[in-house]
Amino acid sequence: MKPGETAMNYNFNHIYFIGIGGISMSALAEIMLEEGIKVSGSDRSDSKIIKKLQTSGATIYLNHDSKHISNDIDLVVYTSAISDDNPELIRARELNIEIMDRAEFLGYVMKNYKNAICVSGTHGKTTTTGMLSSVLIETDLAPTIFLGGEMDSLGGNLLHGSYELLLTESCEYKRNFLKFNPTMEVVLNIEEDHLDYYKDLNDIESAFVEYADKLPPDGYLIVNESYRHLFDNVKCNIVTFGLDKGAYYARNIKLVPEPSYTLMHGDEEIAEIKLKVYGEHNILNSLAAAAASLTLGIEPETVVKGLFNFKGTHRRFEYKGKLKGANVFDDYAHHPSEMKATLKTARSYNDGRIITVFQPHTYTRTIKLLDGFAEALSMSDEVILVDIYAAREINTGVIHSKDIINKMKNYSKDAIYAGSFREAADIVRSMAKKGDIIITMGAGNVVDIADMLIADR
Repeated sequence: MKPGETAMNYNFNHIYFIGIGGISMSALAEIMLEEGIKVSGSDRSDSKIIKKLQTSGATIYLNHDSKHISNDIDLVVYTSAISDDNPELIRARELNIEIMDRAEFLGYVMKNYKNAICVSGTHGKTTTTGMLSSVLIETDLAPTIFLGGEMDSLGGNLLHGSYELLLTESCEYKRNFLKFNPTMEVVLNIEEDHLDYYKDLNDIESAFVEYADKLPPDGYLIVNESYRHLFDNVKCNIVTFGLDKGAYYARNIKLVPEPSYTLMHGDEEIAEIKLKVYGEHNILNSLAAAAASLTLGIEPETVVKGLFNFKGTHRRFEYKGKLKGANVFDDYAHHPSEMKATLKTARSYNDGRIITVFQPHTYTRTIKLLDGFAEALSMSDEVILVDIYAAREINTGVIHSKDIINKMKNYSKDAIYAGSFREAADIVRSMAKKGDIIITMGAGNVVDIADMLIADR
């Protein structure tokens, strides 16, 4: 908060978070603590995030038990991963305690801010939000930032600033972003995903249109030019961006040794942009961040500085260390398009082999995008598959990581199945050599394998 600014009245004295250790839930819990609200919660396992919250004053239980829900709790907040039969949820209903899911609560918090920027899209949300964060912290706007990952310059995943401006990621899963109250939306891309909820791509597109309709007439939709046609009937200001077309676009793109381009607005050269994060997809992400920043009235030189200072977020092609002369990276990619972008980037900057350890994320996504996963992984020289990360789902036995291996034969590529993380690490260690790039990839806990590899060196 700015000096002299008083905390908002959230009308709750004690909030209980079910799944408090999640990256988004923890940020909400932390900001409530800083607002002077009593915070408690539960999660399945300990983590550095939980330890940080405990140090800040939160009471956290490492299990879900109805006895944790007491009469003095005013609100229970839960994540999409929590099922209806959760004992804490059941007890909260019995005690008639108000209940909100995470998206509802974030939308409630959002109402306290004069302006709210929501970054959405199938891919690139965390990176683009990080880029925009890096620009905003160079201004005097004192933003409040919720990031879906950790960024060193923020000291984590949260920056508690003023009530002038809030920046957050905005996820389309279960149409959760319809619960938000933005004044500016950034739409990066719209592809098939979350097919355990959406019927098809048309259903996803309709959700994004409904989301854009939530903007006020004086609000702004910052949208990738490739998807502009979907929003013809939206009653707000529309600003487009793209690699080579849109209101803001790039000219003179260079990917090596480090990405750079001339930022254009029509025929006008706005600025020379240099980045420290690699890949053509990050050129596009930076264009979205630049378009949003300039629309906010931020000076071009500030945009240049902010984008140049952005060093990436954790788990986005994050360098972890070396193993036998090979460079080990970890990446959150869990959709074929994201995987292709990461592997294309790795190939652009390395002449050696690419060894990928992939952990599919959710059974429904694996079923629906099976061929896409096989095609993307075929870009690697060596591939190791571990078991599917269930997340919120139950294993019905219909799909297995081995099915991706079988499908990869259509692309004349073989792969190895590892029944445990230790086995996967041992396989990688046996094949790794100097000059290779090793990538652990997926939205689950596959990063643990990267940590094993670094420890093995």
